[in-house]
Amino acid sequence: MRRPAFYSRSPRTLPPAAAPAAGSPADAAAVAEADAVQAPPPRARWQPGRRAFALLTVSCIAIAAGGAFWAPRQGAKALTQKDIDAAVLRTLQTATLPSPAAKAADIVRPSVVRVVGYGPEKATPEAKTQKRGRNMAKGKPPEAPADGGTPGEVERGVGTGVVIVDKGVILTNLHVVAGAEKIKVTFADGLEAVAVITGVQPENDLAVLQAQKIPDDLIPAVMRSTADLRPGDQVAAVGFPFGIGPSVSAGVVSGLKRSFRSPEGKQELGNLIQFDAAANPGNSGGPLINMDGEVLGIVTAILNPTQQRTFIGIGFAVPIENAASAAGSPPF
Repeated sequence: MRRPAFYSRSPRTLPPAAAPAAGSPADAAAVAEADAVQAPPPRARWQPGRRAFALLTVSCIAIAAGGAFWAPRQGAKALTQKDIDAAVLRTLQTATLPSPAAKAADIVRPSVVRVVGYGPEKATPEAKTQKRGRNMAKGKPPEAPADGGTPGEVERGVGTGVVIVDKGVILTNLHVVAGAEKIKVTFADGLEAVAVITGVQPENDLAVLQAQKIPDDLIPAVMRSTADLRPGDQVAAVGFPFGIGPSVSAGVVSGLKRSFRSPEGKQELGNLIQFDAAANPGNSGGPLINMDGEVLGIVTAILNPTQQRTFIGIGFAVPIENAASAAGSPPF
């Protein structure tokens, strides 16, 4: 920063006076007075030593500031594509990322519901004993009604459904709700609501439900055409196997256009998607999804030649084209 200039004051001058007579006392006094008035005051000067010190200090500060400004720039290495690729690879190797099935399940989970059908209780001694045992295991009075039911009602079927319209339209399997006098659905946020059947498609074991009450932020699932589906494509089944869930199991498409006959031999389903993601009783009516969380079909059956009726690696789903047509609105 420049400093303001410093100026010394100019000496006052007096006009010349008549010289006094030589040798008189006034002569000496006048000379002394004139010398005192005309002599300029001493001028303040910057001594050479102080000037050199100040210049040296300013120079050091300038050099230090310049070094701090230029040193990082001169020493920095320009990033190359190889450096960027190495950093990304290091992040992928050290960071734990969710699996494709986990991401897909997170997308569809808000649209998955638990479906329970209630019917009249059988008055046999064996049924009453089983009911007492269930209630006592849950810490309830022996004669208390089943969960969600009224006195005299029991669970007749437990399965899964998927919301396809945000007004509370739900797809599920017909065998889950067939014969039920009351149907209750439980949404992802825990809201329970009564539902009624608004449509059926027996040839594909499908039923359409309408919930009487829905969450404020209900999210419907996205449906995806199976036209480009191929064996080996990754899929996941989301549902409530044995009433537990929502549970997720992952696998692949094993085949297309499969047929399945019920164990009783009363019905045969065709044009099914075969998959190997684990599914068990309770998964019925749930969505079969791709790795984008889009619904490809409705899980409807498992193949097991024994009487256990548990999963051995072969499951079937109704393509979403058929399922959506049951709701009266084919999406593709």
